[in-house]
Amino acid sequence: MKWRCIFDLADKKHQIAILEEESLAPDFYSDRVHAQRQMQLLSRLRDDVTTWETLQQRLAELAELAEMVAETPDADLEAEIASAQEQAEAEVERQRFKLLLNGEHDEKSALVSIHAGNGGTDAQDWVQMLQRAYMRWADAHGYKVEILDEMPGEEAGIKSTTFSVSGPYAYGYLRGEAGAHRLIRLSPFDAAHRRQTSFAKVEVMPDIGDDPIEIVIRPEDIEVDTFRSTGKGGQHLNKTDSAVRMRHKPTGIVVTCQNERSQIQNRELALRVLKSRIYELQLEEREREQARLKGAHVAADFGSQIRTVTVHPYTLVKDHRTGAETGDTTGYLNGDLDHFIQANLTARAGDLARV
Repeated sequence: MKWRCIFDLADKKHQIAILEEESLAPDFYSDRVHAQRQMQLLSRLRDDVTTWETLQQRLAELAELAEMVAETPDADLEAEIASAQEQAEAEVERQRFKLLLNGEHDEKSALVSIHAGNGGTDAQDWVQMLQRAYMRWADAHGYKVEILDEMPGEEAGIKSTTFSVSGPYAYGYLRGEAGAHRLIRLSPFDAAHRRQTSFAKVEVMPDIGDDPIEIVIRPEDIEVDTFRSTGKGGQHLNKTDSAVRMRHKPTGIVVTCQNERSQIQNRELALRVLKSRIYELQLEEREREQARLKGAHVAADFGSQIRTVTVHPYTLVKDHRTGAETGDTTGYLNGDLDHFIQANLTARAGDLARV
């Protein structure tokens, strides 16, 4: 398969030269938003070039060492070269997949929301299982996770949750996870232990945070309510109305945040999530046919799922868009998601190549 985004060092260096020249113009910083965007792009391009030049140099050195060993055999040195080459090739493969992250916001951190769909208590338990899987994946890849809002279920699990995954390209990797996820298993909440099908909806948004993106939110367009956090009780339960519910009147978007003990901190976090949701809505309206950020709206219900995790009567995780699958449901639920994320990236690159 041909990938559309082939890395060309000469082209990247040419772009760097153009941006560097642009940044020297006397009026470059007169448009603060444009200037910050260009400087961020310049930084990413420099990082890309440095990474690939380092890999090229490492592979060239290994090739020279291999020639030396071919002329003067040395078993120990040959084993070291083979190990180093394997590591270098693995790094090339990682960088190769990173090349697919060329969307407008792919390099940003992510905001992930998960909501229980059909399935009652089992669906709420499924939300908690998915949250745990994504958090473990994020931890394994060096991302920082922060829960921004969480609504516990009446009996078990979580009705809905929103958390941030902070770090480079978190959104690019996770955006393919958006959609309805299905779980088939023997219900631990059913006295008869019958098979239950549950659904959860995953939303993934770019965390635009303090990025130089103009989102005008007028104070009069926001309705703010405060309430007491619904924590786990005891010393962890907040005694004041520090939780915040924020409603944007023009769009009807509602976000809540009750993670922090301070109402001011919760207001800041809620505004951050609201800003990302409004920006996402604007992009969807502008390019609805492509549904660039999270795809067309689908209900978390039968026939809408993008992926199914089956624990009974057999074990299988299958992505219905790419055909990727694994029988290791335990590993998947413990955060081993790379196989599915990479399959989605590859499929997306194939779709772009056919455009």
